[in-house]
Amino acid sequence: MLQVKEVSKLTGVSVRTLHHYDHIGLLTPESATESGYRLYSQKDLMHLQEILFFRELGFPLKQIKSLMSDPSYSRSDALRMQKRLLTDRVTHIQGMIEMIDGTLEQREGDLDMTEERHFKGFKFSESDSYEAEARELYGDQAVDEGKAKIKGNEQALQEEMNDIYRELAQTMEHNPTSKEAQVAIEQWYNYLNRMGSYSKEAFAGLGEMYISDERFQQNIDQFRPGLAEWMRDAMKVYAGN
Repeated sequence: MLQVKEVSKLTGVSVRTLHHYDHIGLLTPESATESGYRLYSQKDLMHLQEILFFRELGFPLKQIKSLMSDPSYSRSDALRMQKRLLTDRVTHIQGMIEMIDGTLEQREGDLDMTEERHFKGFKFSESDSYEAEARELYGDQAVDEGKAKIKGNEQALQEEMNDIYRELAQTMEHNPTSKEAQVAIEQWYNYLNRMGSYSKEAFAGLGEMYISDERFQQNIDQFRPGLAEWMRDAMKVYAGN
């Protein structure tokens, strides 16, 4: 058993943060001394590790608590998901590094780069990864049915999606709670439900992913910086109505 200061020294997490996790019920140590000092078990330390992985991936504390308190939560499944997301991040960063190296070599006259290679690292084409996550979350049948609905119409739907993103970007001038914002975000809700079946609760959860998963955030923010966060807030309001 370790006291809070020992856990802080071991993990690098501040005592204040550990106390906060305890206060909000995210990480409450199993036992305490007679003097009232919290004692962290090996199980508590493993719990903390899971939290830190989620935090590294950008998940908000409220969402982490919701995920980890779900009766269906599986630590092994969570670790596999975290590994996949971190691997995707490493791949993306490696691509950016290679692009920088290529640009430096070109500037120094050692390499002739095509226009496409100049921007290769910025491409957002990870549909296979998203599909794998969707199958894990929603099941094969739901994903297959969704793909069947859009088969042969992918280009038109992509253009429609981009149009909605552009309209949402313009609507950012309004507060997410405003009528204008809610009318615009309803278009997004209706669009998604043409290809799947999203409850309002699931819609709000998807909005959280726009912030917690940097791939979503980077893609959406291409239309306007801050759009992903604005959409998350508007989707949360819409789901509560």
